[in-house]
Amino acid sequence: MKDRIARLLKAAIEYDRGDVRRIFHLTKVHDMAALLGKMERLDADEQDVLEAAAVLHDIGIHLSEKKYGSSAGHYQEKEGPAEVLLLLKQTAEWNATEMERICFLVGHHHTYHDIQGMDYQLLVEADFLVNIQEDSLSPERVSHIRERIFRSRSGLQLLDALYGGHPWEAAPAHDACHGMC
Repeated sequence: MKDRIARLLKAAIEYDRGDVRRIFHLTKVHDMAALLGKMERLDADEQDVLEAAAVLHDIGIHLSEKKYGSSAGHYQEKEGPAEVLLLLKQTAEWNATEMERICFLVGHHHTYHDIQGMDYQLLVEADFLVNIQEDSLSPERVSHIRERIFRSRSGLQLLDALYGGHPWEAAPAHDACHGMC
């Protein structure tokens, strides 16, 4: 992990201090996004923007809950970019173009139509890869998400590796003695 991503991650953890569930969510989404970006061979700048957006993607939740009594995606998209800008400026390592793109990604990561750019696609896919597990989504819902959302080769590979073959179904009971008792 690059130093500026590590410093941003530290700032995001401090921002969400005490909210363990959300801190672990952002670290998991970051890890999935970082992996997807590497698998898709993003250039270094695009990889950094993707990773920064993944770290900060849900930063608008607390403000949304406070202002609207809801953590709904459209409220996060509305409130997130201003908070993102504060944290990016705090680390003082991002140029204007990067900050603009990171704010855009955070401000659209719950908008699933007209996805433009591989960084946007991978951020959405990383968030879904984590949300599927955290929300215990049904096989039918996973199938629907696969059809409607996933477009990258790498995202599809990870989705299938994680959730393919219906791992949520109970495995048949195995004889502990393996026929030797």
